[in-house]
Amino acid sequence: MSTDTTEAQRTVRCFLTYSGIKLPLQLSQELDMASLRHRNTYFRAEYDAQGRMRRCDKMVYGEVEMRHDYLYNDDGTLRQAIVTSSDEDEPQVLTF
Repeated sequence: MSTDTTEAQRTVRCFLTYSGIKLPLQLSQELDMASLRHRNTYFRAEYDAQGRMRRCDKMVYGEVEMRHDYLYNDDGTLRQAIVTSSDEDEPQVLTF
């Protein structure tokens, strides 16, 4: 199984929306950081050095409304998704 990368190797990108229902989410319409101060809602994603999305936060008025954390197998396939919503007490753990 893959080991986690350090924070220094992560890239943060922001998006307007996503498409599809499969995980990891397929984010689209990338936003530049300067435009974020004019947005109430957007998705903030962290990617590892291999370009795999490790975390995705749905930001609403500066607060995290929903979070997805992704873990991958050595071959790059999704191993686990941990979905946390602000209105849920326990995160949902999905294993693939």
